[in-house]
Amino acid sequence: MRLDDFDYALPSDLIAQEPANPRDSSRLMVVDRKDGRIEHRTFNEIGEFLAAGDLLTVNDTRVVPARLRGRRARSGGAVEILLVKPAPDGAWEALVSPGRRLAPGSVVEVGKARVPLEIGERLPEGRRLVRTLGGDAIPELLRDLGEMPLPPYIRRPLVDPERYQTVYAREEGAVAAPTAGLHFTARLLGSLKAGGVGVVPITLHVGPGTFRSVSAEHVADHRMEAEQFTISAETAAAINGRQGALVAVGTTVVRALESASSEDGRVASCSGWTDLYVLPGYRFRAVEAMVTNFHLPRTTLIMLVAAFAGRELVMEAYREAVRARYRFYSFGDAMLIR
Repeated sequence: MRLDDFDYALPSDLIAQEPANPRDSSRLMVVDRKDGRIEHRTFNEIGEFLAAGDLLTVNDTRVVPARLRGRRARSGGAVEILLVKPAPDGAWEALVSPGRRLAPGSVVEVGKARVPLEIGERLPEGRRLVRTLGGDAIPELLRDLGEMPLPPYIRRPLVDPERYQTVYAREEGAVAAPTAGLHFTARLLGSLKAGGVGVVPITLHVGPGTFRSVSAEHVADHRMEAEQFTISAETAAAINGRQGALVAVGTTVVRALESASSEDGRVASCSGWTDLYVLPGYRFRAVEAMVTNFHLPRTTLIMLVAAFAGRELVMEAYREAVRARYRFYSFGDAMLIR
């Protein structure tokens, strides 16, 4: 398969700049894998397509305010730092812009207090090591000075940072939201539970690699970046004892469940890292339905969705979404594939 097989044209005005209000008022495209039928609904109607005994599995990761803005100590030039994950000795791996102009040992001052950070060694994937030179550790700096790391295609300031968190976000560690879950409200979840639909959490801390565009012409040559995930014993027991379909809310949940599943579809309780890369031809062992947003072209996200529903059906669904003027990407509308 070639990268062009997962491309599509999208008018820029369909890229959502703010979340739906209320959350569950977003649109919902329902795609039937068996007959290819596409139906247009509203997200708060999703319960009509779920049955008692079905089990929604959600990702309870919480986005860290991982973006720091500062200035070079010598020149005063603006610098943006996106902290990705801890490294040994108190340092962090980070994406730094403009990284090429910052030699190892450069100092960036952040915040009104001009807290000094040292930009260290160059790492793979364009990353740098970042260390504090002051008294505060990096987690403390993020709490005091960090900004929500919205994707670059969202150009409007977010009035309420909680709108880039799911209502069930609990475990801090992500640098991007598991956006399929942004459509759920506490009221909608309560209604689903009252109708016999189960809801259980897993945790997968979303990293920047999930959203990175694929550059390899042949998509099989791409390599996924590993992300940390946890499936509790309680969640595994609920999954393996369910009466209905296993519905994954988001591609992150799909990757976690499939990484922990055996050939017979049973899901193990575990913690670890997954670099599972799902392409068309992959045989799904656990997941039976999924909720997902409309993703950027030429990314591993749209490839995973194409693997689940079939490339031709997914690309037709995307063309239909453009024709019907759905809202795309992180704050956009949703799709239920069953």
